[in-house]
Amino acid sequence: MEATRGPILFRCDGTPDGGWEPFYQCLSLAAAFQRRRRGTHFLSYLDPASLAVTVNRGNNDWVPAEQRLGAPGDLDATVAQVRRLNAAAVVVVGEGMTTDYLAALRATGTLVVAFDSTAGITFDADVLVNPLSAPGRKAYRHGLGTQLLLGRKYALCRGVFRRQRTIRATEPAGPFRALVAMGDDDQAGEAFTRTEQLLEMDKVTKVSVACRTHHPRYDDLKDLADASGGKVEVVTETKELMTRLVRSHFALTSGDGWSGELCVVGLPQLIMSQTKRHAMNAKRMDEDGVATFLGDAADVSFDLLKEGVDLLLDDPMERKGMTRCARNNYDGRGPDRIVNGMEIMLHSPARKRAAQAVPVAALRIAA
Repeated sequence: MEATRGPILFRCDGTPDGGWEPFYQCLSLAAAFQRRRRGTHFLSYLDPASLAVTVNRGNNDWVPAEQRLGAPGDLDATVAQVRRLNAAAVVVVGEGMTTDYLAALRATGTLVVAFDSTAGITFDADVLVNPLSAPGRKAYRHGLGTQLLLGRKYALCRGVFRRQRTIRATEPAGPFRALVAMGDDDQAGEAFTRTEQLLEMDKVTKVSVACRTHHPRYDDLKDLADASGGKVEVVTETKELMTRLVRSHFALTSGDGWSGELCVVGLPQLIMSQTKRHAMNAKRMDEDGVATFLGDAADVSFDLLKEGVDLLLDDPMERKGMTRCARNNYDGRGPDRIVNGMEIMLHSPARKRAAQAVPVAALRIAA
């Protein structure tokens, strides 16, 4: 295989304490690479281990990581996989990355892509991606030659949301339905708490909860749905989610990647953040007019949530304005733009020479 057509290696983890968002971000980007006929390989520490089925279902190869990202021994294992695969690029996503970690990967000659939305370190990478709306360019420190892909134009979006964009061109008829999508890292179980509160509001007739089966309160949500008399449903499958996207009148989110995806569809949102980085993203989305930021989830009371829901449902022009702004700002082509940028860099003359030097260096080390 030509060096510049080598596969893409994703180094990410998915665990209860570290969160699953990096893992699902990589899956979204891997799908875009598959459309370019690039091989995609995951080196991941997964908990639960059943997530490996999700990797393989997307035609990706998975190698279990023995250490978590940034742990002792992880760098050597990642470099070994880069050498074994003759990887054209390695995508690193997670809190464990450091400046030295990225520099060591870059020294192998492969293209290094880092995903980050905290701007907490100096990034010695070829490409730096922030798929959220904040922070902006001024907040990041990076090495020479680093290309920055930041903001809503590079928001990751799955195909299920892009396909529903045309279908939900106008708001559906009443009665009002809510979609609770608190994201992949709902450690506090806010989806369960807020669903209970929405049930107490007269204006909301039905609540659909979109979550993964490994959500910390998944069983409680199922029990709540069973006892609600049909007012609550738990949605975990893609086919079910497609129909709920076009039937819902508003969504309750946390400002993570799901928020950007719902903007592609044009769904008005009320956002309650659970982390600092998601709060920055939520504030920017509020400024752009695509959502209403209620504050940190721990500080949002029932009365504050009810006030936000009532104001949104009583004002059809507000919902139309959110829909219009969201669809104008988010087109769902973020993964394709990232892949296009990486392909341009991979096919540059300098990158081809660097990629061809990788197997030579590996032979020298082996000798």
